[in-house]
Amino acid sequence: MKFKSLNKSTEFTKILRKKKLNTKYFTIYFDKNLKSFDKNLNKYLNISFVMKKKIGNAVKRNKIKRKLKSAVQKISKERQPIDLNYTYIIFGKNNVYKDKFELILNEVNETFKKIKQMSKN
Repeated sequence: MKFKSLNKSTEFTKILRKKKLNTKYFTIYFDKNLKSFDKNLNKYLNISFVMKKKIGNAVKRNKIKRKLKSAVQKISKERQPIDLNYTYIIFGKNNVYKDKFELILNEVNETFKKIKQMSKN
């Protein structure tokens, strides 16, 4: 599964106005894909990982991004609860740096299950 990141600030602002879920490790904003008419879009997962500068230095921020990214990648390979028709923005929090990967993986998995439940309703 390949990730496709958002590039334009207008795309970010559109999604940041939509639905969001808060967890201990991250805040996720999500909405239906902006370009649903594109056929190649279903091959990619539209997801962006964002960190605030207040969290720490670049090393710490990148480590948090890598942990979140690998958790999402692992879930997409194994269990497939991630809906490709959505665009996601994940804001990492400081707890990701301190805690173990298994806890983060469970939290990411539960969050994507919640999003799937919300999309069915």
